Amino acid sequence: MGKTIKDDITSNSQADIPWSLFLKDVLVCSLGAYGGPEAHYGVFTSQMVMKRKYLTEEELVELIALTTLLPGPSSTQTLLAIGYRTGGPLLALLTFLVWALPALAVMTLFSFLSQLLSFLHVSQDGLRYIGPMAVGFIAVAAFNIGKKVTTDSMTRLLFLSGAMLTFFIRDSWIFPAVLLAGGGVRVLFSGEKDLWQPVTIRPPWKYLATFILLALGGLALSLLWDNRLIHLFENFYRYGYLVIGGGQVVVPLMYSELVEVNRYMTSKEFLTGFGLVQGIPGPMFSFSAYAGGMAARGGSILFQLAGALAGGIGIFLPGILLIYFVFPIWNGIKGIKGIRIALQGVTAVAGGLIASAALVLMIKSGLSPDNLLVTALTAAFLLVGWIPAPVVVLLVLAAGFVF
Repeated sequence: MGKTIKDDITSNSQADIPWSLFLKDVLVCSLGAYGGPEAHYGVFTSQMVMKRKYLTEEELVELIALTTLLPGPSSTQTLLAIGYRTGGPLLALLTFLVWALPALAVMTLFSFLSQLLSFLHVSQDGLRYIGPMAVGFIAVAAFNIGKKVTTDSMTRLLFLSGAMLTFFIRDSWIFPAVLLAGGGVRVLFSGEKDLWQPVTIRPPWKYLATFILLALGGLALSLLWDNRLIHLFENFYRYGYLVIGGGQVVVPLMYSELVEVNRYMTSKEFLTGFGLVQGIPGPMFSFSAYAGGMAARGGSILFQLAGALAGGIGIFLPGILLIYFVFPIWNGIKGIKGIRIALQGVTAVAGGLIASAALVLMIKSGLSPDNLLVTALTAAFLLVGWIPAPVVVLLVLAAGFVF
C-alpha cells in the first residue's frame, strides 16, 4: 500500500499520491461521517478538498452530481469516484473496503442483538423507542429532500403522486415503476428541445455487462432455486440498482419486501436496525448487513453471517459496477440535457416515497402518545441541530431501558 501512482485518469492530476495516505484519509471519512449523504459530503470537503487537496471543490460538486444521477449509495459512489480518479479501479475498490467495512461489521453484529439480549436475559422492551426514533429520522429526511427536489408545480405534483401511490399500493413493483414514471413525465412535459444531443464516448462495457449479468442471473437463480441466500442476494442487488438517492430512499422498498411480503422480520425489528444505523458512522446502506443477517436467522451462526454478507455485498455491488462504468465517460455524458431533466422527476418521486414511508412506519410502530413524543422530539432535535445523531440514538436507547 505504500507505493505511489501517477494519476492519469484525468487531466487535473495531482502529484504522486501514496495509496497508504489516501486510504488513511478515507478511514478518517468513514469514522467521522454521520447522518447520510448530505452530512457525508461535508466530511469529504473537509478531508479530501480542504486538507489534502486531492481535488477541487468544483470537481467534488461535479462528482456529487454524477452520483446523484446513478442508482445506488450516492456518498459511497462519490468517494469511490475520488479513489478511481486518484488511482484507478484498484484504489477505488480499496477505498470502498476501507469506507464501508467498519459500518458493515457493526451492523452485522447488531443482527445478533436479539439473541444476545435473550442470552443475557435482558428484555427487548428496552429497544421499543428505537422504531419511533427511526421514523423521526425518516421524516426529517423526507422534509429535507422534499425542500430540495420540489422546485416547481410539476415536481410538487410528482412528489405528492409518489407519496400517495406508494402509501396505498404496497406491492414491491410500485417503487421502480413510479421512479421511472417520474423521470419520463418530467422529460415529456419539460418543453425543452435537443434533449439527447449525441456525445462521443468510449464506455468500458465489461462493467455494464457484469452489472446486467448479475441482475439477470440472480433473478433466474432465485426463480429456479429455492435457496435463502440466493434470494437475499437477488433482493439486495435489486435494491442497489433501483434506488437513486441513498439510504433513506431504499427504506420503503426494503420494508415492503422484507417485512410485508417475505416476512423475514417484524416491523419493530426492521425499525430497530434502521434506528441503530443512525448512530454509527459510515454509509447508511450498511443497514443491509443487519437486514440480511436478520433474514437468515433460524440456522447456524455461519448461515446468519452469510446472510449479512449477501445483503452487504448485494446492495453495494450495483453502485460499484455503475461507477466503474460511468466515471471514465463522465465528461462526455454530464452535459446531456435529457439526463438532467429526467433526474429532476426521479428525485421528486423519490422524495414522495420517503414521505410515504415515514407515515407507513409511524403507523406500524404504533401511535401511542410516548411513541409519537419520541418521533417528534427526534425530528425536532435533528432539525434544530443542537444534538448530534449518535447522541440522539444513545438518549433514546437509555430512555427505553430506564422507562
